[in-house]
Amino acid sequence: MIFDILFIILGVALVLFGADKLTEGAAALARRMNVPEIIIGLTIVAAGTSAPELFVSLVSALNGTPDLAVGNVVGSNTMNCMLIVGCAAMVAPMTISPSTVKKDIPFSVAASVLLILLAFNSFLGRLDGIILLLGFAVFMTYTLMQAKTGSSETVKETSPIWKNILFIVFGLAGLVIGSNLFVDSASDVALSLGISEGVVGLTIVAGGTSLPELATSVVAARKGQSAIAIGNVIGSNVFNILFILGLTATISPLEIEGITTIDLAVMLLSVVLIWLFSRTRYTVERWEGALLLGLYLVYVGWLITSL
Repeated sequence: MIFDILFIILGVALVLFGADKLTEGAAALARRMNVPEIIIGLTIVAAGTSAPELFVSLVSALNGTPDLAVGNVVGSNTMNCMLIVGCAAMVAPMTISPSTVKKDIPFSVAASVLLILLAFNSFLGRLDGIILLLGFAVFMTYTLMQAKTGSSETVKETSPIWKNILFIVFGLAGLVIGSNLFVDSASDVALSLGISEGVVGLTIVAGGTSLPELATSVVAARKGQSAIAIGNVIGSNVFNILFILGLTATISPLEIEGITTIDLAVMLLSVVLIWLFSRTRYTVERWEGALLLGLYLVYVGWLITSL
């Protein structure tokens, strides 16, 4: 137990280090390449911070624990929208571009709806996985097209490109290694206490694999880079559903038992709330962040009382 606690602390430290370096490197690279920061957030940062979810879900499915795989994604997405956006907005109000409100966030809502429809029979088969992967291909095509037509950065970047790439690589390494340490240790503690795989996936594992998104978004918000912060959350949500569950279900069909319709509904509600908040002056205010955080705490409390 003592070693597990030490590994949890070490994991959190690595995640915080990785988030800082990844954000700094990605923002500098975006400015140098004249690519809007929202695109970097939706692609490079989102894929990097979703690496723990990909690893955990694939291993969980192959090890015969599909509830852990699905719960990891559903719980991570809910946490991304409520806890992460909530905390980031409380640190600094998040300014969101009109194109993100009109195009990117609706895509995340559509991905959530698609997952609910496909998982309605408590099963994600290979065909369902292929459908999700096709949706991911559409999302990436749209995002790359948006990068070509998007406005360029106005701030000139002077740092060498090799340094930017090095920061991104070390940042991603810190995020992945730190998250794995956290997840393994926290899961061992939770399972030893007799908590079900579904609840562990929705809470402990989702929390661990969402540490990169939390750290990256809060650090980005503190540095005034809200485009990366919100792009990271929206991109990670789409990546988690369409790519991670799509790939996982294609490799190993998933029987879903421990994830309820309430869990899926809360996941959808969380991204819809961000969409609604963003439409008012294209900003998520501090009080809206506090509301998102409060709702998440209520949901976690319900999960705990329902054990």
